[in-house]
Amino acid sequence: MNIAFYTLGCKVNQYETQSLREAFMRLGHTPVGEDAPFDAVVINSCTVTAESDRKTRQVLHRFRRENPNAAIVLTGCMVQAFSDEARQLLSDADVIVGNTDVMKTVELTERFLKDGEKICEILPHTRKERFNTPDITDFAERTRAYMKIEDGCDRFCSYCIIPTARGFVRSRPKEDIKKEAEELAKKGFSEVVLVGINLSSYGKGEDMDLCDAVDAVCEVEGIKRVRLGSLEPDHISDSMLERFKNQPKFCPQFHLSLQSGCDRTLKRMNRHYDTAFYTDLVRRIRKMFPSAAITTDIMVGFAGETEEEFKESVDCLKAIGFAKAHVFAYSRRKGTVAYGLPEQVTKAEKSRRSRIMCEAAAECEAEFLKTMVGSTQKVLFETYENGKAFGYTENYSRVFVSSPEDLNGKIKEVNIISATADCLAGEML
Repeated sequence: MNIAFYTLGCKVNQYETQSLREAFMRLGHTPVGEDAPFDAVVINSCTVTAESDRKTRQVLHRFRRENPNAAIVLTGCMVQAFSDEARQLLSDADVIVGNTDVMKTVELTERFLKDGEKICEILPHTRKERFNTPDITDFAERTRAYMKIEDGCDRFCSYCIIPTARGFVRSRPKEDIKKEAEELAKKGFSEVVLVGINLSSYGKGEDMDLCDAVDAVCEVEGIKRVRLGSLEPDHISDSMLERFKNQPKFCPQFHLSLQSGCDRTLKRMNRHYDTAFYTDLVRRIRKMFPSAAITTDIMVGFAGETEEEFKESVDCLKAIGFAKAHVFAYSRRKGTVAYGLPEQVTKAEKSRRSRIMCEAAAECEAEFLKTMVGSTQKVLFETYENGKAFGYTENYSRVFVSSPEDLNGKIKEVNIISATADCLAGEML
């Protein structure tokens, strides 16, 4: 049968969708694009914000309306976190299954395709769980491959539903990481990005840490660059930074989740650091990695955030000078501590603060890119259009060069000659 896939949310979800795609292929099914005729579609949901839930329901209704005879499978974080609400979607979905076991989605879909009886199975996460996402051998239509090496989170930030959706921390064995990296290298991938729900917790409770995972991938011939996904700043030590520095394939981009530049707001968020710690960590990273790009996530309009606290957050962002910042407005989530906090910020005010913070972030990005003019960078090229090749430096800055040929998948040295607001222009050496 032809099976389509639709993914909402993060890189971990994208990885798990690829794992599902390959599992269905092994059973003789044919993966197709969502615009092609299909017999079944798997929707991998996200629940990080209320808007994510709305998009999931919208996508589900659209697929049912446009494909009345197809089997529709709904899985992912929204299903797991809000199981009661998910069960109510059986009017549109034929199979609803949680995310405790990726292969369970395949098993239940096969059962429905055989007997036609609707299924809803959402099992709770337990502390006995182990990392059980199947390996992948490819990553569709990408120059770099994402590799999930960790699942779960036990931080319980006051605004976040993810610990409910993903369960407790569990880590992938190092030997499995290396094995998958070898398969990806055979397919021609030059870069691997390690991702997880709380990536910096990799190895918690076991005799290993994130550096070991990086080393496992770097050992593989053919993999030229290794990059990390989002990190919790209080998990990053000087000893870890030293090991990263001594690994030639490590890419100096650190996505350190800030969330707020105001200590009072951070405390209400139940974050485990303050702005002084964060700023000092950035200083130490830049000392070890002079060309490092520090990127982040920052929230506006959290419950109780005053105008003064917001201005402190903007000032902190400017003072640090991020290479890029993902700005988003606080979204209330049932089941979290922050949902019931007083002094909720209005939607209009959150929109205003988002605009201001985005403007500050854009200024920081433009200033950071200017610092790279005159340098020589190794660029992994990914796309080609209208005589221009586009790619990314080791610190994940976007670059384009004029080129008579498609350089997709190649790493070339490039002189950076100018910078725009969000991209660098270069010349091939």
